[in-house]
Formats: sequence, C-alpha cells, structure tokens
Amino acid sequence: MGQTLFDKVWNKHVLTGKEGEPQLLYIDLHLIHEVTSPQAFEGLRLQNRKLRRPDLTYATLDHNVPTIDIFNIKDEIANKQITTLQKNAKDFGVHIFDMGSDEQGIVHMVGPETGLTQPGKTIVCGDSHTASHGAFGAIAFGIGTSEVEHVFATQTLWQTKPKNLKIDINGKLQPGVYAKDIILYLINKYGVDFGTGYALEFTGETIKSLSMEARMTICNMAIEGGAKYGIMQPDDVTFDYVKGRPYAHNYNHSLLEWRQLYSDADAIFDKVIELDVTDLEPQVTWGTNPEMGVGVNSPFPEIKNINDERAYHYMDLQPGQTASDIDLGYVFLGSCTNARLSDLIEASRIVEGKQVHPNITAIVVPGSRTVKKEAEAIGLDKIFKDAGFEWREPGCSMCLGMNPDQVPEGVHCASTSNRNFEGRQGKGARTHLVSPAMAAAAAIHGKFVDVRKVVV
Repeated sequence: MGQTLFDKVWNKHVLTGKEGEPQLLYIDLHLIHEVTSPQAFEGLRLQNRKLRRPDLTYATLDHNVPTIDIFNIKDEIANKQITTLQKNAKDFGVHIFDMGSDEQGIVHMVGPETGLTQPGKTIVCGDSHTASHGAFGAIAFGIGTSEVEHVFATQTLWQTKPKNLKIDINGKLQPGVYAKDIILYLINKYGVDFGTGYALEFTGETIKSLSMEARMTICNMAIEGGAKYGIMQPDDVTFDYVKGRPYAHNYNHSLLEWRQLYSDADAIFDKVIELDVTDLEPQVTWGTNPEMGVGVNSPFPEIKNINDERAYHYMDLQPGQTASDIDLGYVFLGSCTNARLSDLIEASRIVEGKQVHPNITAIVVPGSRTVKKEAEAIGLDKIFKDAGFEWREPGCSMCLGMNPDQVPEGVHCASTSNRNFEGRQGKGARTHLVSPAMAAAAAIHGKFVDVRKVVV
C-alpha cells in the first residue's frame, strides 16, 4: 500500500516506538526565539547537560523586539528575554540572527529565507505557527518549553503519529482573492477543530499554482484549524526557492531525494476535503476566533451559541451587519502569515498614489530584515510612507502585542496576522483577519471594501 507524503517523512525519522504509540523522532532543525527558550536552557544548566546539536539549533529575536528604535527596549521583561537569549546563544554555541543583523526577523521567515528550511526535514520551534515550514514538504510543528529542553538535550522528541487529512483545492482564484482567503474560508466552513488529530496535506491545481510565499501562508494557519501539521508536496517552485540560499548546502545531492517526496497514487487518506475556489470571495473575520468569518459581502451570521453572543459583545457588532459596517481605526500589515515581499508588493499596488484615510492609523512591519531591505531596494517603503503608512523595523509587532505595538482598547484593526482572539493585539483590541490586499484597501477607504473591485 502506498504512503502519504507525511508518512514518508515521518517514517524516515522514527528511531524507536511502534505505530499507534508514541515514537521517538529525530529532529533535523530546531529554531528558537527569546520567549520559549530561557527555561529550557536553564534546565540544561541545572542538570549540567550540554546542548546536543548546536549546529542544528538556530536562534532569532522576534516576539519582543521594538519596531521603532529597536535597541531601546523599555519593557524590563522583554529586555530580559532578549538579553537572556543572546547570552544563552553565546554560552551554548548557537548561531543567533541577532538584533539589527541582516538575517534577523520572525522565526518562521528566517528559516525559509536562509535556506535552513528544506524538504523532508523534521523542524520544531517553541511557537505554534511552525507549521508554516510544512509548505516545503517538511514535518514542522510547534512544541512546548519542556519539549524544547528535550530537543536541546537529545535532538529527539516523542510524538504520536497523526492521521492524514487531504485537502484538495482546485479552481482559479479571482483577481483580489489570495491564499489567505483560502485558509480563512476553510476554517470558517469547517471550524477551528476540524484538523485536530490530523496532518493536513494541501493538494490540487490551485496549490501547485501558488508561490512559495502563498503556500507558507496556508500552512501557517493550519494550527488555526486545529491541526499541528500542514504539509505540501515540494516541486520545482519549492526547489527554485531553496536553491542558492546560504544554508542550502548539498543542493544537487538533496534534490534527488526531494523529488521522491510525494504521496503515492494509491496512498489512503483517513479523510478528504475538496474545495473549488473559483467563486471564493475575499474573507473577513467578524468575531474572536478565525472560524468566525464571512465573505466580504455576506452578512454576519445569527447568534447560535454563547460563544457567538460573547464575540458579538466583545467586538461591538451585530448579526446582519457586513464588513463595510465595521468602524476601523487601525490597519496592520505584518506577521509571519503575511509580511513577506510578495505581500508587501500586492499591498503597495493598491496604495500607490493614494492617501491613508484620516480615521486610520496604518502600519507596515516587514517580517524580516531581508524583506525590509528587498522592499526598500524596489521603493516600497517610499510608496507606503508617501501614502501615510508607518514603515517599521522587522519583528512580530502587532500580531500579538508582546512589544510596544498594540491596538488601543475598543479599536477595530484590519490585520494580516493569524489570530483574532480577545486581547491578542492589545487589551480590548478588536481584530479582523484579512489578506494584505484587503488590509491595504481598507487603509485607503477607511473601511472594508471588496478588493476585487480595486485590483485591476
């Protein structure tokens, strides 16, 4: 019987253990940041252990870093976490993409940009959106602090193999509809737990037509559908992206192995979901989890349960309203979901030559210094600044508000990030998840509009 792509990669990394029970996996790449690593390093010290594979461990600073005056960290806890990671990296021989360095940025962007993320690898990080790297045909997943320490000490991790869920996506996206809309629609239709217990393999002609950056957007939010893993078959688009990057060593030799990474024709999936995106609308979330979303022109749904009632109360919205009724005050272009160069290019096309609405505070935060430099080289910074956007330094920024970038209480924000939980972007902040194009159009118009009417 054939194997799925996920099974092939998983089985290659099993060191011991029976299927159906916890198995010990070898970990090829461990990415770390300042928030979930301090306790794990301290655990090594207390037990007088060494870091097993410093050469497979890479650090970056992203969650706490300011995006204005980056070396002036006023928050004591943030400063402590940052300086602690810098010291731990030095003490344990870990390569760190440090503050202000050319490669510093959000951890899920640094991996792909440097070539550390590659097909067929097992990749872990103490961050739930590690599934992003699955777009390369890797098994990538977020882990807790105790698991971070386990990987530090052994370069292995006990895991129970999930079931396989195939999401077959076909059809041509309309102009103004993007990868972000695909994943938001899936979560809206099937819920925030439809992927629980599964590895999601995204397949189909639509996926094949997407860039690597768009593919990463979809895998990034697999966790929002309840899945720990999202994965896609690597192809020539993948290989061309990886080729020539600083850490893509032995590329030609690896390429032969990478071409074997696909689900066999006779592989059996535990569940299959099919989606035709031909008529898909731009998506907007109205509530307090990614499931609570609608098409841009659709009315918000009736209250079905206490969660809906609480969400409407928190967001100060009502059933029957539409996205255009939302009183926006902020627009955030950033996060590991949508702060790549292609995202900024798409947004810039909409704002070029126009002005941000007077009621809107609009912020652009490139996800990495690599993206920032590439964007500035083609003049995107000037386009955004001339339109009235703030152009910031790289970091997680307003995605989660663990830094000075926060949405004021009670204010609605059009955000390209991945979560719209209560208080996610600041106490009392009201978050609406959208694509970069939708966010850019909202910044100009002062409200949500159907970006299909804007994109030419």
